[in-house]
Amino acid sequence: MVYTQKTPWTLVMGIIMVAYAYMVQNGMMEPVIKFLNTGRHAGEMQTLGFAFGAVAILVGLWQVLAAPKEGQTDYYLSTVAGLMFIMLIAFIVKWGLDPLMAKWGREAQPALGFNFASVMNLNYVVMGILAGIIIVNVFKVPGWAENGVRLSRLGLKTGVILLGTLYSFAELAQLGKLSIVLIGVFVLGSVGLVLWIGARRKLPNSMTGVMSAGIGVCGVSASVAAAPVVQAKSTEIAYTIGTVLLFGVVCMFAFPIIGKALGMGYVQFGAWAGTGILNSAQVAGAALAFQPGGIETLKVAEIFNITRVLFLPIIVLWLALWYVKREVGAQQVDVTRVIVSKFPVFVLGFILMFLLSSTGIFAPARHYQGAYFDNSDKALVKKDRSGKEVNNYLKEADVETLKKDAEKVKRDDQKAALQRLIENKKVMSEDDDATLRGIINAKLMSKEGTAVLNKAHRAIRHTAAKIAMFRDLIAWFFTFGLVGLGMQITVASIKQAGGQPLVIGSIVGVIKAVGSLIVVMLMVSETV
Repeated sequence: MVYTQKTPWTLVMGIIMVAYAYMVQNGMMEPVIKFLNTGRHAGEMQTLGFAFGAVAILVGLWQVLAAPKEGQTDYYLSTVAGLMFIMLIAFIVKWGLDPLMAKWGREAQPALGFNFASVMNLNYVVMGILAGIIIVNVFKVPGWAENGVRLSRLGLKTGVILLGTLYSFAELAQLGKLSIVLIGVFVLGSVGLVLWIGARRKLPNSMTGVMSAGIGVCGVSASVAAAPVVQAKSTEIAYTIGTVLLFGVVCMFAFPIIGKALGMGYVQFGAWAGTGILNSAQVAGAALAFQPGGIETLKVAEIFNITRVLFLPIIVLWLALWYVKREVGAQQVDVTRVIVSKFPVFVLGFILMFLLSSTGIFAPARHYQGAYFDNSDKALVKKDRSGKEVNNYLKEADVETLKKDAEKVKRDDQKAALQRLIENKKVMSEDDDATLRGIINAKLMSKEGTAVLNKAHRAIRHTAAKIAMFRDLIAWFFTFGLVGLGMQITVASIKQAGGQPLVIGSIVGVIKAVGSLIVVMLMVSETV
């Protein structure tokens, strides 16, 4: 079968991308960039515009002029049009709609009394997903783009793999302990609750089994993995996926709004999203929607998400034993083979990248939360691009601010760390940095004093060039994947949830979301 469809649109999209990058490079887009305040994105506008545009032009010319032949090459080249279609939408949303909506929100605030863009969480992540949903349900995805759109989930999985480069052993250990407890309780509890309700409602064992995995563990992947051991029919898998999709879409948009209304921090929200949202892709969407300008929330959420996936073998074994015990004449299934064949490979990729990162290949030793500690004169006194010296030691005014607030600090270790900062005008050690962060998180000082502590913290934390590159790559892989995800959320697929599965899934999903929210708010702090 020949997959490539002759279309001029790949070539057209490539020309648009290259033309836009060229206009940015030559200052022709300066009025628009100034109006939208997107000057910080000018570099990536040029780099990504030229890079993706060149690929689209080359493949577009081939699609128009060449005669494709059946084979692997033809299939992979047929995905390029869809990939470029997603990226073009992502460019428009991130560089156009996102800053425009933020501008409108600020300008409407005096009249409305609130910033509607902020309250409704209308950032590029949310709008990218919405754009995808509108395209597939109102206009339909063009036939020439379908193969590429289906491949977009690979972007999310690649982003998760690359996230492994950003963790330290200490960070992963502390988050891991927390995630095992939370995920263990809510995964096992959700699976058990679905099995109990399903039995009470007299649902078929196969339907109950596959739904318990989808609702309890990680959505679509878990449903597919559990299906063989409970001998689920294709319609039952479709019902489960429809339920997960419908409930997850609601959570993906509602969680960030609720999290911001409750004043949740990055660690708290990441823990809640990673525990309470049913599907892996939707966890990523909610985390990035909560913090579109960074990936700290995403890092926490994905640790919880990966921990959830690691429970999959236990759940598959549990369901196999449960099904054989309850179903008369049930066939024995090779559970080990099912687990090995269905276990998500991206989790192994994440672990591999984390182990490589731990060797120091990507960043200096003790690289923590995306930055390493260095308080040397060389690191604190630098020259900017114009050659002007920039001194990041605290100024006398900063020191005086800290002295005024010093009496508010009561703990001996915090008082000592603060005194060393005042005397030396810089944070003196990693331990002092952690202690001073505790003062910030406890909100002990005035707004001005807290600002000085944050300034001192930023001065001694530095991002390695490779880590900065990974952070940018991760953000774009997830942006690409989430726009593509939106293009796969159809009204028809949501309708597949059906009556009984939707009721049971919604009940357990709400219990899981609310229960995990309560536990996170009571037990999870913002310090890692």
